[in-house]
Amino acid sequence: MKYDFHITELDKITAIDFVQERHYSKVMPRLTKHYLGVYNDTELAGVLTLGWGTRPKDTIRQVHPDLDSPDYWEIGKMCMDESYPTNSETQMLSAVVRWMKQHCPEKKFLYTWADGIVGKAGYVYQAFNFWYGGFIWTDIYIGADGEKIHPRTSKSLCQENAKMLGKEMVFWLTPEFMKLKGIQRIKGKQFRYVMPLSKVYRKLLKDSTVNWTRNYPKEKDLQWKQQLGRGKWEILPSMPEMNLAVVNINKKNVDSHITTL
Repeated sequence: MKYDFHITELDKITAIDFVQERHYSKVMPRLTKHYLGVYNDTELAGVLTLGWGTRPKDTIRQVHPDLDSPDYWEIGKMCMDESYPTNSETQMLSAVVRWMKQHCPEKKFLYTWADGIVGKAGYVYQAFNFWYGGFIWTDIYIGADGEKIHPRTSKSLCQENAKMLGKEMVFWLTPEFMKLKGIQRIKGKQFRYVMPLSKVYRKLLKDSTVNWTRNYPKEKDLQWKQQLGRGKWEILPSMPEMNLAVVNINKKNVDSHITTL
């Protein structure tokens, strides 16, 4: 079905509430600059956030060494109400690209990652003809309760681990501590995608440090490893179990928009 979506910037609270009610991950990116509401007439159909990830300069320089963080936005969260059919997400992306060209004409690229660690190969970006730039391995912890914990939000666990060792701080949980707490450390793939916002910027991909293609990853390309000990990893036969509804370690991030009211 064809929709005539239009974009309106939302207040932070409305946008985050919408996302956290519908998205598989309630954890919000920190460097968000725009909360975009995707409307079907007067109904809020979806939300997409724009900003940067944790290393804005390093990210865009993988696209081209002469680019910098002002040259792009990265999709932080994207979700649509489940009442809309799957192909509506590509229409949402089309509306967002039009909005960027009008309101952020200085931006050269729209960048995003597909979260392969939770089984996402990026099919919506493939359907929209994003360019694919390979993958990186990334780490998460899975708590004994099934919570997916990013290393950036594991500070309290690291402090507890350090205290057990008699150290001031550790930056990665030790295998002994994880065994004691029932925590798993998992590596999975993150798939890199970019959309040039004009034919001129498309040409920059030819001089990229990354090989950009439309040879897209599929479900068979998803892969996971589990840490067994120091320097020891095991390939897993399938995606590890996690409960994305559990929020304990991540509660401060998830509730930050409420506590700042």
